[in-house]
Amino acid sequence: MPQAETTCAVAEVVSVVQQMLTVVQAVKANAVTASSQNISMFEEMLPNRNNDCCPGKGFYTYDAFINATKAYPQFGMTGDDGIKKRELAAFFGQTSQETSGRRIIGDNAPFTWGYCYVNELNPNSDYCDPKTNSTYPCVADKHYYGRGPLQLRWNHNYGKCGNFLGQRLLDEPEKVATDPVLSFEAALWFWMTPQSTGEPSCHEVITGKWSPSEADIEAGRKPGYGLLTNIITNGSECAKDKETREQNRIKYYLRYCDLLGVDPGEYLDCDDQKPFEDNGLLKMLGTM
Repeated sequence: MPQAETTCAVAEVVSVVQQMLTVVQAVKANAVTASSQNISMFEEMLPNRNNDCCPGKGFYTYDAFINATKAYPQFGMTGDDGIKKRELAAFFGQTSQETSGRRIIGDNAPFTWGYCYVNELNPNSDYCDPKTNSTYPCVADKHYYGRGPLQLRWNHNYGKCGNFLGQRLLDEPEKVATDPVLSFEAALWFWMTPQSTGEPSCHEVITGKWSPSEADIEAGRKPGYGLLTNIITNGSECAKDKETREQNRIKYYLRYCDLLGVDPGEYLDCDDQKPFEDNGLLKMLGTM
């Protein structure tokens, strides 16, 4: 091959390689930008989680959340962009109320108090359910009070969650409060898992995968954010009072929907809904 042709061929190869490198660099730059934007959004949603007053300071991190979602590939990835964003807003709305540090942070900057606590504040029960103790036996000197973003409670939930994640959570429930990734994984387990007593998963409800049966319709249960509160609290927070924990959950959710630029949808409260069977995270609340 003449030298001129060889030179041209080499030049073409170099040009192609340079173009490929440019594309790779652009992809990496976009990935870094997207990651940076996601982290910024996480910080904006939960600006007080590392407040010096918060017992959970330094525990809840963006990386821990992202690593936890790998165990649940459908979370935040179901439906169109609006549905995906709505699920994120709903998850953080519910978990922010569960971990709210409003009392110690103060009333400034409303509904920025989420993710302040890791452990349930002043639990008055060890959450050992005699109905499920034979299947998910409570371990002596272990307590199954609320821990993590969704405040996982009760021996049967620790047992089921542990089985799914390959963790001995009945023996070591405290791991949900010491391992940040596991803590998010436990919250996502409840979020993604339908209950054996008939409740759909929170994921199914907020992504539009659940349709009410005739019994649900008769009980006033409708597909929307309010049903998540019903599921998580077993209806204990479904009240018509203006200043309630239920209303706080809604206000957190609306704030996150606004930040993410998504419509919150219909049926935000559960005021007229009857609870499912006794299986929520806050079941038997009135007896404790």
